[in-house]
Amino acid sequence: MAEEIQTDGIDPARAATFQVALGHEASVVAGTPLPPFFHQLYFWSPRPPSQLGRDGHPKVGGGLIPDMGLPRRMWAGGRLQFNTPMIAGQPAERRSTCENATSKTGRTGPLGFVTLRHEIWQSETLCLTEWQDLVYRQDPSGAKVKSASPTARTDETNSRDVTFDSTLLFRYSALTFNGHRIHYDLDYARDVEGYAGLVVHGPLLAQLLMLFAEDLMGPLTQFAFRATAPLMHFETATLCRSGQTLWVRGPDVRQCMMAEAST
Repeated sequence: MAEEIQTDGIDPARAATFQVALGHEASVVAGTPLPPFFHQLYFWSPRPPSQLGRDGHPKVGGGLIPDMGLPRRMWAGGRLQFNTPMIAGQPAERRSTCENATSKTGRTGPLGFVTLRHEIWQSETLCLTEWQDLVYRQDPSGAKVKSASPTARTDETNSRDVTFDSTLLFRYSALTFNGHRIHYDLDYARDVEGYAGLVVHGPLLAQLLMLFAEDLMGPLTQFAFRATAPLMHFETATLCRSGQTLWVRGPDVRQCMMAEAST
């Protein structure tokens, strides 16, 4: 199994900038623990324009992700196991492998499923393990993206409304070096991939759920999430929690994400 190894100095300024972008106090400095999931800001993989696909992501094939023959990519979910906090300003190493790549035919046509496994180490200590689930799909037939979205629960014990705009999505794309055009190119998102607006990043929703869970439950040891419906940049969402279960509810009561957290 091929392994890709990347190193990063974990610049605290990048994490502090993200805190500001979220409207939080910039508390991360060298030597302090990173909030959960902030490792998404690091380990960039820049590619020249010739190695990018039409959607702005690196082309598949030739690296960890095989070419599934399908043009549309979505981060469908993931699972994290937190062992010890990452420390800002200390060099880290990410060791990545492709655990699984399969093709299936679903109700909407052919689908490709890829699972990546990432281990992040600092000073020979395993800080966290992440499993990242990707889905590849065909182009839509020209109509807006419409699919049966599950209805979200309304029995939460804790909730928090969150709003988005094109500036936040652009900043998150920049901080994570995510070139996917559905998050900042409205014409592409609407006319090519069939969405009603810019799509809020699945990892950004997961990030907000993790911070919400940590505020209510304390430091996390495990977190698993699954995207179930897209959220547009002009929509207000509600972060919800009941026990160890968390979810994102859209303004029309559709369920956009489900998650389970452990402390």
